[in-house]
Amino acid sequence: MRTYNEKISIYNGMASIMAMNVANTFFPIFAITILGATNYQVGLISSLPPLIALLMTIPAAIWLNKAHTHKELVGYSIIAARSLFFLIIFIVYLPSEWQAWVFLAVIALMNVPTTIATIGWQTLISGLIDESRRGQFFSDRNRLLTIIGMVSTVVVGVVLRDATKSVLSYQVLFFIALCFGLLEGYFIFRHKEETLSTEGIVAQRKLMDWSIFQDIGYRWFLVAALFFNFAWQMAWGIFNIYHVRYAEATIFWISMFAAGNMSMQIVTFPLWKKWADKHSNVLVFVVVAIGMATTPFLTVLTTNLFALLIVQTISGFFLSGVVLILFNMLLEHSPSDKRTYCITTYNVLLSAMAFIAPQVGILLLELLGVELAMHINALLRLLSGVLFFVMYVSYSRKKKIVTEISRRFNL
Repeated sequence: MRTYNEKISIYNGMASIMAMNVANTFFPIFAITILGATNYQVGLISSLPPLIALLMTIPAAIWLNKAHTHKELVGYSIIAARSLFFLIIFIVYLPSEWQAWVFLAVIALMNVPTTIATIGWQTLISGLIDESRRGQFFSDRNRLLTIIGMVSTVVVGVVLRDATKSVLSYQVLFFIALCFGLLEGYFIFRHKEETLSTEGIVAQRKLMDWSIFQDIGYRWFLVAALFFNFAWQMAWGIFNIYHVRYAEATIFWISMFAAGNMSMQIVTFPLWKKWADKHSNVLVFVVVAIGMATTPFLTVLTTNLFALLIVQTISGFFLSGVVLILFNMLLEHSPSDKRTYCITTYNVLLSAMAFIAPQVGILLLELLGVELAMHINALLRLLSGVLFFVMYVSYSRKKKIVTEISRRFNL
């Protein structure tokens, strides 16, 4: 039986996934086919959001720590971010030499309130969903939202299959995204959140608590997760360029790639949840990271669109593990009394990695060619799996020692 906040969170997620899938999924192909973006500019589509997040995370944390309720700040931030889809609709009327750069500027501006919303949502939802229900809830929520995302992506691909170079088709997509984005903000306001007391707010005003780095579990998680995210995100721009420039994918095929990926996620979310409960989040993520290494390797074997659809579908098996387990590991390895600081620190460092990684990927693409760049990325993803295994062994040994000491001294 779902609690009220769980139901509202699912409604909010449904609106969010609709807004993102009918807009962000098609940003790269819009930039390449309509705005004439260069490879460097396509890479910036992936790099600019984390750069803005890096700059905005600390101010966002300060505002969140001073707020009596988190949902108001999160809700208004989402509405502000999604409203900027309105500007993207009119970019095509600017001089052609400005269009790609203005598009990137709007993406950067959009991610100012998005950063506040992201950190605020993570903090908000961790307090609204009981820890004992968290694993099952996120598994169910992610599965349902992925279904919604897959259906919306397929519909867009089928309806616009012959409209890859139609300006109007993209304008309609961005307007639909705007409408769902406003609905997303509305559902944030519908959550029931306890108002913090003045004493509670004063207690949160401390900008940073460096003692979080004394927690060995959190330290290990930071190192392993950041390395994995660098390896994962490094290839994002390369994938976009390979699919559109090398394989000549249209809106229809971009939609099919996303739909195939999401359909596999739908099937496998419960499996990763089951395996994580049985074997631990960290150990199962070793398999996830190693599996993610297969995608860049398999992608550059062909430009056949049907074969690439199969590769993208297979990658969804491992991506569902990333989506489900990585956030759960963050919460699991963050001390509960310092969770806001842990989440904020993770987001700051993650943003730095996410800004650098796609640029490194594009640099390797330009210097070494697409095949070698993808092979290097596959190797780094494989190494991230090794790092998570080292984390598992080290952290497990530490926990056993602490448990044995507690048992012997009846602590």
